[in-house]
Amino acid sequence: RVAAELFQRGPAHRRTQAVARGIVRLESAENAVENSSGSRTSKMLGTTPSLRAVVIHPSAEKPNIRRLRKAVDQHPDLWAFAQDPAVVDLVADLLGPDIRFHSSKLNFKWSEGGDAVRWHQDIQAWPHTNFGVLTFCVYLDETGLEQGPLTAVPGTHRGPLFEQFDDDGRWTGALADRDIATLPTDTIAELGGPAGTVVLLHCRVVHGSAANYSSRMRPLLLNVYAAADALPMTPAPTPTSRTGLLVRGREPAHVHMEPYPARLPPRWDQVGYRSIFSAQAAPSRPVLVDQAPARPAP
Repeated sequence: RVAAELFQRGPAHRRTQAVARGIVRLESAENAVENSSGSRTSKMLGTTPSLRAVVIHPSAEKPNIRRLRKAVDQHPDLWAFAQDPAVVDLVADLLGPDIRFHSSKLNFKWSEGGDAVRWHQDIQAWPHTNFGVLTFCVYLDETGLEQGPLTAVPGTHRGPLFEQFDDDGRWTGALADRDIATLPTDTIAELGGPAGTVVLLHCRVVHGSAANYSSRMRPLLLNVYAAADALPMTPAPTPTSRTGLLVRGREPAHVHMEPYPARLPPRWDQVGYRSIFSAQAAPSRPVLVDQAPARPAP
């Protein structure tokens, strides 16, 4: 609660919110379009670097921005925010005193049809030597149930790691229906709130979000941090220029190892990584409305 109030009132949140709105104005959908086959055609505006980092919803009728990749590389205020002592101290409360930066993105979940994200766990996309990894999420606008807030299944960070491949061995970035059936989805928590609300999401928590059919988008900044002794086992899907930098404390003398009982992801540096939206919408695993996280019964 204190953190939420800090970000809602503080200059760091106001700067970040202004940067996000500036990106929306600049990166209009007509400047970069991803068609239904996933290929990208771009009309570059001068040397604007962030155009290459935009993930576009493939709708010919109403294209919109899904995600800004590598957010901390797109504007200095976003990197300043990621290093802010108020941010990294809060992360340290959960991960320990020594903190390393991993990755960053800004998800927009556009109004009137912003994509649902199916149930998944994060760590399978970027496994580390231990599970001291979390995502620091900040809502840049007020977010209610109708906008498809982050939705999580409490306690699943203590449960199993689920495979996120289909039966043909293709990466889906989503739990299979047979695994979803084992979850206590009657206990799900919808994690919305006023602008500046902070959500700290453990890397093993099963989470997702419903589609946004409201008239307002749902911009959410997500920065990933790891305990300094949690080292990545595979290349990051979308590494930034700051990935791996220590943002708090000191470099460790030893690595902390925990068993990792799940299949390793594809080698993103070799096969490329598009987005969770593309993976979850692959032909072998179609996205259906009733597969999005459901809201709890009143």
